[in-house]
Amino acid sequence: MAVSTIAAFWAVSFLFVITPGADWAYAITAGLRFRTVLPAVGGLLAGHLLATIVVAAGVAALVAGSPVVLATLTVAGAGYLIWLGIGMLRQPPGPQASTGRAPGSWVRQAVTGLGISGLNPKVFLLFLALLPQFTRSTASLPIAAQIVVLGLVHVVSCAVVYTLVGAGARRVLGARPALARAVTRFSGAAMVIIGVVLLTEQAIG
Repeated sequence: MAVSTIAAFWAVSFLFVITPGADWAYAITAGLRFRTVLPAVGGLLAGHLLATIVVAAGVAALVAGSPVVLATLTVAGAGYLIWLGIGMLRQPPGPQASTGRAPGSWVRQAVTGLGISGLNPKVFLLFLALLPQFTRSTASLPIAAQIVVLGLVHVVSCAVVYTLVGAGARRVLGARPALARAVTRFSGAAMVIIGVVLLTEQAIG
Protein backbone atom coordinates (compact mmCIF):
# COMPACT_ATOMS: atom_id res chain seq x y z
CA MET A 1 0.00 0.00 0.00
CA ALA A 2 1.16 3.52 -0.73
CA VAL A 3 2.32 5.52 2.28
CA SER A 4 0.25 8.46 1.05
CA THR A 5 -2.91 6.36 1.17
CA ILE A 6 -2.20 5.21 4.72
CA ALA A 7 -1.41 8.80 5.76
CA ALA A 8 -4.64 10.09 4.24
CA PHE A 9 -6.65 7.42 6.05
CA TRP A 10 -4.87 8.16 9.32
CA ALA A 11 -5.73 11.87 9.05
CA VAL A 12 -9.43 11.09 8.63
CA SER A 13 -9.43 8.31 11.20
CA PHE A 14 -7.67 10.44 13.81
CA LEU A 15 -10.46 13.01 13.67
CA PHE A 16 -12.91 10.31 14.76
CA VAL A 17 -10.56 9.03 17.47
CA ILE A 18 -10.16 12.43 19.13
CA THR A 19 -13.92 13.05 19.10
CA PRO A 20 -15.25 12.30 22.62
CA GLY A 21 -17.79 9.51 22.83
CA ALA A 22 -18.52 6.32 24.73
CA ASP A 23 -14.90 5.13 24.39
CA TRP A 24 -13.60 8.37 25.91
CA ALA A 25 -16.14 8.15 28.72
CA TYR A 26 -15.01 4.66 29.65
CA ALA A 27 -11.30 5.56 29.40
CA ILE A 28 -11.86 8.47 31.79
CA THR A 29 -13.79 6.27 34.21
CA ALA A 30 -11.08 3.60 34.09
CA GLY A 31 -8.44 6.23 34.79
CA LEU A 32 -10.30 7.31 37.93
CA ARG A 33 -11.40 3.90 39.12
CA PHE A 34 -8.42 1.63 38.44
CA ARG A 35 -4.67 1.73 38.99
CA THR A 36 -3.97 1.22 35.29
CA VAL A 37 -6.08 1.96 32.23
CA LEU A 38 -4.40 -0.68 30.07
CA PRO A 39 -6.97 -3.50 30.54
CA ALA A 40 -9.87 -1.14 29.82
CA VAL A 41 -8.13 0.37 26.80
CA GLY A 42 -7.18 -3.11 25.62
CA GLY A 43 -10.84 -4.08 25.66
CA LEU A 44 -11.80 -0.99 23.67
CA LEU A 45 -9.09 -1.78 21.12
CA ALA A 46 -10.29 -5.36 20.85
CA GLY A 47 -13.71 -4.05 19.85
CA HIS A 48 -12.23 -1.88 17.10
CA LEU A 49 -10.05 -4.75 15.93
CA LEU A 50 -13.13 -6.97 15.82
CA ALA A 51 -14.90 -4.38 13.67
CA THR A 52 -11.90 -4.30 11.34
CA ILE A 53 -11.90 -8.09 10.93
CA VAL A 54 -15.66 -8.16 10.38
CA VAL A 55 -15.44 -5.50 7.67
CA ALA A 56 -12.47 -7.25 6.05
CA ALA A 57 -14.45 -10.50 6.00
CA GLY A 58 -17.39 -8.74 4.35
CA VAL A 59 -19.77 -9.57 7.18
CA ALA A 60 -20.47 -5.92 8.00
CA ALA A 61 -22.06 -5.42 4.58
CA LEU A 62 -24.47 -8.23 5.37
CA VAL A 63 -25.21 -6.73 8.80
CA ALA A 64 -25.81 -3.29 7.32
CA GLY A 65 -28.13 -4.79 4.73
CA SER A 66 -30.16 -6.75 7.27
CA PRO A 67 -32.58 -4.52 9.22
CA VAL A 68 -33.30 -7.19 11.82
CA VAL A 69 -29.64 -7.92 12.58
CA LEU A 70 -28.71 -4.24 12.65
CA ALA A 71 -31.69 -3.41 14.88
CA THR A 72 -30.75 -6.20 17.29
CA LEU A 73 -27.15 -5.02 17.44
CA THR A 74 -28.25 -1.42 17.98
CA VAL A 75 -30.66 -2.25 20.79
CA ALA A 76 -28.10 -4.49 22.51
CA GLY A 77 -25.37 -1.87 22.27
CA ALA A 78 -27.65 0.96 23.40
CA GLY A 79 -28.95 -1.05 26.33
CA TYR A 80 -25.41 -1.92 27.41
CA LEU A 81 -24.33 1.74 27.31
CA ILE A 82 -27.39 2.85 29.29
CA TRP A 83 -26.80 0.14 31.90
CA LEU A 84 -23.16 1.15 32.32
CA GLY A 85 -24.01 4.84 32.40
CA ILE A 86 -26.64 4.40 35.10
CA GLY A 87 -24.14 2.44 37.18
CA MET A 88 -21.61 5.27 36.88
CA LEU A 89 -24.24 7.84 37.85
CA ARG A 90 -25.28 5.85 40.91
CA GLN A 91 -21.77 5.06 42.16
CA PRO A 92 -19.22 7.57 40.85
CA PRO A 93 -15.79 6.42 42.03
CA GLY A 94 -13.49 8.72 43.91
CA PRO A 95 -9.72 8.66 43.46
CA GLN A 96 -9.37 6.52 46.57
CA ALA A 97 -11.23 3.73 44.76
CA SER A 98 -8.31 3.33 42.38
CA THR A 99 -6.32 1.43 44.98
CA GLY A 100 -8.89 -1.35 45.33
CA ARG A 101 -8.73 -4.51 43.29
CA ALA A 102 -11.42 -7.12 43.04
CA PRO A 103 -10.40 -10.60 41.85
CA GLY A 104 -10.47 -10.76 38.07
CA SER A 105 -11.06 -7.02 37.78
CA TRP A 106 -8.66 -6.72 34.83
CA VAL A 107 -10.74 -9.24 32.91
CA ARG A 108 -13.94 -7.37 33.73
CA GLN A 109 -12.39 -4.10 32.63
CA ALA A 110 -11.33 -5.60 29.30
CA VAL A 111 -14.69 -7.29 28.72
CA THR A 112 -16.51 -4.05 29.51
CA GLY A 113 -14.34 -2.16 27.03
CA LEU A 114 -14.92 -4.82 24.40
CA GLY A 115 -18.66 -4.54 24.97
CA ILE A 116 -18.64 -0.75 24.67
CA SER A 117 -16.80 -0.63 21.35
CA GLY A 118 -17.75 -4.05 20.03
CA LEU A 119 -21.50 -3.58 20.50
CA ASN A 120 -21.54 -0.11 18.98
CA PRO A 121 -23.17 -0.48 15.54
CA LYS A 122 -21.85 2.92 14.49
CA VAL A 123 -18.29 1.58 14.72
CA PHE A 124 -19.13 -1.17 12.23
CA LEU A 125 -21.00 1.19 9.92
CA LEU A 126 -18.23 3.79 10.12
CA PHE A 127 -15.62 1.21 9.23
CA LEU A 128 -17.83 -0.15 6.46
CA ALA A 129 -18.14 3.33 4.95
CA LEU A 130 -14.58 4.50 5.61
CA LEU A 131 -12.13 1.62 5.25
CA PRO A 132 -13.04 0.47 1.69
CA GLN A 133 -12.66 4.03 0.41
CA PHE A 134 -8.91 3.87 0.98
CA THR A 135 -8.33 0.51 -0.66
CA ARG A 136 -7.02 0.10 -4.20
CA SER A 137 -7.75 -2.83 -6.47
CA THR A 138 -4.39 -2.27 -8.16
CA ALA A 139 -2.42 -2.59 -4.92
CA SER A 140 -0.19 -5.60 -4.30
CA LEU A 141 -2.20 -6.59 -1.21
CA PRO A 142 -5.70 -8.08 -1.46
CA ILE A 143 -8.56 -5.74 -0.49
CA ALA A 144 -9.17 -7.62 2.77
CA ALA A 145 -5.51 -7.31 3.75
CA GLN A 146 -5.54 -3.59 2.96
CA ILE A 147 -8.56 -3.15 5.23
CA VAL A 148 -6.76 -4.97 8.03
CA VAL A 149 -3.70 -2.73 7.63
CA LEU A 150 -5.84 0.41 7.76
CA GLY A 151 -7.76 -0.96 10.71
CA LEU A 152 -4.51 -1.54 12.59
CA VAL A 153 -3.50 2.06 11.90
CA HIS A 154 -6.80 3.15 13.46
CA VAL A 155 -6.31 0.84 16.44
CA VAL A 156 -2.85 2.27 17.11
CA SER A 157 -4.28 5.80 17.14
CA CYS A 158 -7.00 4.64 19.54
CA ALA A 159 -4.40 3.04 21.80
CA VAL A 160 -2.41 6.26 22.11
CA VAL A 161 -5.36 8.61 22.53
CA TYR A 162 -7.41 6.45 24.91
CA THR A 163 -4.37 5.73 27.09
CA LEU A 164 -3.55 9.44 27.30
CA VAL A 165 -7.17 10.29 28.08
CA GLY A 166 -7.40 7.72 30.87
CA ALA A 167 -3.99 8.46 32.37
CA GLY A 168 -4.57 12.19 32.03
CA ALA A 169 -7.89 11.93 33.85
CA ARG A 170 -6.21 10.14 36.77
CA ARG A 171 -3.36 12.65 36.94
CA VAL A 172 -5.50 15.78 36.61
CA LEU A 173 -8.51 14.65 38.62
CA GLY A 174 -6.87 12.25 41.07
CA ALA A 175 -6.27 14.95 43.66
CA ARG A 176 -9.67 16.58 43.13
CA PRO A 177 -12.32 14.18 44.49
CA ALA A 178 -15.30 16.46 43.86
CA LEU A 179 -14.24 17.21 40.29
CA ALA A 180 -13.46 13.53 39.67
CA ARG A 181 -16.96 12.53 40.78
CA ALA A 182 -18.46 15.26 38.59
CA VAL A 183 -16.51 14.10 35.54
CA THR A 184 -17.48 10.49 36.21
CA ARG A 185 -21.14 11.46 36.43
CA PHE A 186 -20.75 13.43 33.21
CA SER A 187 -19.21 10.35 31.55
CA GLY A 188 -22.08 8.21 32.82
CA ALA A 189 -24.61 10.71 31.53
CA ALA A 190 -22.83 10.73 28.16
CA MET A 191 -23.16 6.95 27.92
CA VAL A 192 -26.86 7.12 28.79
CA ILE A 193 -27.44 9.88 26.23
CA ILE A 194 -25.57 7.98 23.51
CA GLY A 195 -27.61 4.87 24.29
CA VAL A 196 -30.89 6.80 24.21
CA VAL A 197 -29.92 8.45 20.90
CA LEU A 198 -29.18 5.03 19.39
CA LEU A 199 -32.55 3.70 20.56
CA THR A 200 -34.34 6.81 19.31
CA GLU A 201 -32.68 6.60 15.90
CA GLN A 202 -33.65 2.95 15.71
CA ALA A 203 -37.27 3.70 16.67
CA ILE A 204 -37.54 6.56 14.18
CA GLY A 205 -35.80 4.60 11.45
